[in-house]
Amino acid sequence: MGSPNSGAGVKEETSTEGDGGEGDAATAAAPDASDPSADGAFAEGEKVLAYHGPLIYEAKVQKAELRKDEWRYFVHYLGWSKNWDEWVGTDRLLKLTDDNVRKQQALEKNQNTDKNPKSGRSTQNKPKDSKLDKEDPRSTVSKGKKRKAQSGVEDDKRTSENLVKLQFPLTLKKQLVDDWEFVTQLGKLVKLPRSPNVDDILKKYLDYRTKKDGMIAESVGEILKGLRCYFDKALSAMLLYKKERQQYHEAVRDDASPSTVYGAEHLLRLFVKLPELLAYVNMEEEALVKLQQKLLDFLKFLQKNQSVFFLSTYDGSTGMDESDTK
Repeated sequence: MGSPNSGAGVKEETSTEGDGGEGDAATAAAPDASDPSADGAFAEGEKVLAYHGPLIYEAKVQKAELRKDEWRYFVHYLGWSKNWDEWVGTDRLLKLTDDNVRKQQALEKNQNTDKNPKSGRSTQNKPKDSKLDKEDPRSTVSKGKKRKAQSGVEDDKRTSENLVKLQFPLTLKKQLVDDWEFVTQLGKLVKLPRSPNVDDILKKYLDYRTKKDGMIAESVGEILKGLRCYFDKALSAMLLYKKERQQYHEAVRDDASPSTVYGAEHLLRLFVKLPELLAYVNMEEEALVKLQQKLLDFLKFLQKNQSVFFLSTYDGSTGMDESDTK
């Protein structure tokens, strides 16, 4: 399942634009607070839709219990091994309705826009596939791809993906879907250059950790350098929608670093791609676990400063600051 994410995640950010007609479905990146599930309306045996990472999956409620005035549901993800059955709260569940199915499809489509058409099929179309049943349903990048069981490289790649899982806060998942809708459905782009840009945000996080820890952690500094490097390399290759490519060529000129031009909107897309990118990094399991913890802390930092770092709406068709185009 999503690790956006995924997702990105949600629109797993994506190197191509989505097809039209799914904008309404994409407007909900997180469960609706008004959903009747808040009153414990899900019944045992009921088929539902469940959030996991930045995506939504079909599931079945096996048990329902009221614990400390809060409903908890034990769900089985349809088509996945029982190893991934888990207890979830009402904020993770949606009724199985046409509208919610469209939300699911929009998020999944967004997550797979940069995939080969032959490898972009949802695993939910093959719920009885024994190979899929053995895989981690949280790995968004491995969905729909044929496995090479005899390939040591492929096995190592899958192991790394399973180790690095990024659980996106609900508000950031909503941010990802809104981002997708602004660009692909409404034809609006992020106005560039952004302030704060990616470099500014990374510096702010370093200052935040230094103040909180009382010292500059060398490991944090190295991770932030790595994020900057990944962002600069991955932006044009896998983090842009088609409608943003012309803007990229206009904005990133004279050997300018993308991290000095783009901001939180595109940085968040990188986090949906990180599990896929880190799959090729040779790291010990313990180091990967520590890295995951630090990345999750960074996501929480983005969420805490969401109103400052992210745009609430995007601009016209070019998204370029007029003062920079003259």
